[in-house]
Amino acid sequence: MSTTRNAIEAKALRKVYRGGRGQPEQEALKGIDLFVPQGSIFGLLGPNGAGKSTFINILADLVVKTSGTASIWGFNIDKNPRQARASIGVVPQELNIDPFFTPAEALELQAGLYGVPKEERRTMEILKAVGLDDKADAYARTLSGGMRRRLLVAKALVHSPPVLVLDEPTAGVDIELRKQMWDYVRELNARGTTIVLTTHYLEEAEELCDRIAIINHGEVAACEKKSTLLHRIEQKQMVIRPNGGTGVPDLGGLKVDQQSDGCLVITYSPDDISAGEIIARVQGAGIEILDITTQQSDLEDVFLQLTYYRDGPATGSQPVPERFPDQAPASAE
Repeated sequence: MSTTRNAIEAKALRKVYRGGRGQPEQEALKGIDLFVPQGSIFGLLGPNGAGKSTFINILADLVVKTSGTASIWGFNIDKNPRQARASIGVVPQELNIDPFFTPAEALELQAGLYGVPKEERRTMEILKAVGLDDKADAYARTLSGGMRRRLLVAKALVHSPPVLVLDEPTAGVDIELRKQMWDYVRELNARGTTIVLTTHYLEEAEELCDRIAIINHGEVAACEKKSTLLHRIEQKQMVIRPNGGTGVPDLGGLKVDQQSDGCLVITYSPDDISAGEIIARVQGAGIEILDITTQQSDLEDVFLQLTYYRDGPATGSQPVPERFPDQAPASAE
């Protein structure tokens, strides 16, 4: 059992990939400090190539770190490698499944590799939990993409690890299966499993995670409680539909933009001015209001602020990136 309150601890963790054929070295992780509390659902976010997969692969003993320290459930990955590996289950992005094994055979083999005694194996229990009990004896090559994704989750659970890492687990999974998977993730977390999640579905991370880290260019740009992170951008937008054309009014220094449909978009900080004062100013400008809606910053706004805009602020000649589509892009890591 861990003697620390953190499920994962990384201190000054650094990874440098050697360049080949005259290419320069690539520093994937630049001495990061990262701490994942026990019992949390921890979101690990960042653009493609930011260093997320390198961090996960170091924990999974698939990549050798250059320097620094890392521990899983209190076990140092250098001093206690076997205990560290036994404390973590990793669901990779790639669908690396042997097509000639059935799900039941794949789980039995995985359990054997981890030294789980036959009488302690939970093959059918796990398959039922991920909705694959009716496919237990079907060849893996006959499974759909979503089923193969769930089989990867099942394989990561055979040794009952206290920490489960899900690396883009819902990429290519339809909405219904995605909901089923997250219901199971919540259930696992309720039983005490610490979950580390990487995803390009930012609304997914915002809904599930209680703590979020954002990695950019091998550095930790933020690592905070979700509520704290969302308050980093204290801006709201009020969208007003006027009765007739108005142009862009002067509202005493407030930022006002006009959409193509004539609606006025007013950006403001609730700490500086109340919604009632804004409405009063609009009416004072002689504008009759037909409808009002407000919009608050979400995780996507924070993500863009800490990654895209930090790399280079948007200007008139540099387009603002589109909001993320409902499809995870292929990872370049």
